[in-house]
Amino acid sequence: MQVIGLCRFSYPAIGGFQVEHASLEERIAYLYAEDRLEERFQLMETVALPCLREQTDQDFELIIVIGDSLPKQHRERLQDITADMPQVRIHSEPPRKQRQVMKEILNKARRDPDAPCLQFRHDDDDAVSVDFVERLRQTVEDCSGLVEKSKTVAVDFNRGYVAEVGASGIAATEIHRPYYVASLGMYVRGGCNLTIMNFAHEKILRFMPTVTISDQPMFVRTHNGYNDSRQKRVKPVPVTPLTPDQVGEFEARFAIRQDDLKRVFAAD
Repeated sequence: MQVIGLCRFSYPAIGGFQVEHASLEERIAYLYAEDRLEERFQLMETVALPCLREQTDQDFELIIVIGDSLPKQHRERLQDITADMPQVRIHSEPPRKQRQVMKEILNKARRDPDAPCLQFRHDDDDAVSVDFVERLRQTVEDCSGLVEKSKTVAVDFNRGYVAEVGASGIAATEIHRPYYVASLGMYVRGGCNLTIMNFAHEKILRFMPTVTISDQPMFVRTHNGYNDSRQKRVKPVPVTPLTPDQVGEFEARFAIRQDDLKRVFAAD
């Protein structure tokens, strides 16, 4: 079954942001500010990409959506850091309504629209477990009776970590949080043109059956300087530095290597 992931990398969509701007030009200036883009690249390189690079099931695609106005040096840098990942395709779009354009991209990526597929979203500052694709595929197979009766089914791995990362390393706390973007997948029946971008992730349970798996941590959600969902007043999440055992777990489960992360962020 085809597995398609979608990652928006500073794409200047019309709508789709909790941080509001008075004009599209202001949004582009905010998204492409050098300090912000440097942090996004640091997180992409150390958190978002390593876990996909080391998936136990390599049979998936990741479409990274960028704006057609992304400066040339940043596009080339993105191409460089994904050059060793045959699953990655960088897709450029002018500013358009966020959900409309993302739905179109996902549906065009389906090799056979009459065949079922699996879809997931992947934020550029989060990680999933290295067995996420394998477990998503296996869970759908395990739920064959439910799948046969449904146009769409969500699969939610709801246990993971909130983490803060930087030159000093990783501080984190384990959480249970249903229907996060990270480690949430969706089955789509053949012939159905719905996509995971038709639904707000935390409301997806209103529209389809969902399967929840809570047996082990499956995501890392980073809190950083430019989280769109945290620019307004929100309750802080207390985190503590990783223990040596947790450092090993982050490397084994999420391919996040603390020494690499320290080096990349210290170079800023």
